[in-house]
Amino acid sequence: MTLKRTVAVVLGGGVGTRFGAALPKQLLTLDGRSLVEHCVAAFAAAPAVDEVLLVMPAAYHTEAKRLVGDQVSAIIEGGATRSDSVRNALAHLGARHRPAETGVLIHDAARPLVSQPIIAACVAALAEHEAIGTAVPTSDTILVVGNGTISDIPPRETLYRAQTPQCFRLDVIARAHALAAADPDFAPTDDCGVVLRYLPDTPVHVVPGSESNIKVTYPADLAIAEALLRNARPA
Repeated sequence: MTLKRTVAVVLGGGVGTRFGAALPKQLLTLDGRSLVEHCVAAFAAAPAVDEVLLVMPAAYHTEAKRLVGDQVSAIIEGGATRSDSVRNALAHLGARHRPAETGVLIHDAARPLVSQPIIAACVAALAEHEAIGTAVPTSDTILVVGNGTISDIPPRETLYRAQTPQCFRLDVIARAHALAAADPDFAPTDDCGVVLRYLPDTPVHVVPGSESNIKVTYPADLAIAEALLRNARPA
């Protein structure tokens, strides 16, 4: 079925415990704007994105509204886990849009440098596919290690590093998450993984990411993002 609406979901529902800052990392400043402002602005500027939905902890809704309230359709509460936050967003969208006619781009607020070409590629892929991951080939050799010893070295040409957005037909990702929520033994941290596990007959296609589309997890990552922004500016 042809998509009639494309929604970007910016996930800022976590508190960033690994970063170690007083504020959730999505509210930390990068080049004069918070990480969440960078993300929301990127999707709001994308011609093929009709709507931006922001997920934030309830305690920070007022601040989020001050920062991006005029660029988002709603700010909703995050959950205890990333998957809970995604399900909250899917339920919100499912109550307002026709799931079979809606595409969803799920993006981590900790990736503030998502580019317009990546967003455009994701939207274009949704016209043909039901599930899409953004990824870049790994430049490192990856080791499979158990009990302190190497058990396998997979061929590097088959290995990619996952990024976001991860993109889906709304009815597909909602169905996959409903199945995941009913499984007490699965705690997903990745939405493509939810589809792979619970809807194995649904292919998950890949669009190229970018080495600049980094995830800010630790303080050093923020410095790297600053450097990437400086290098991207015209001389």
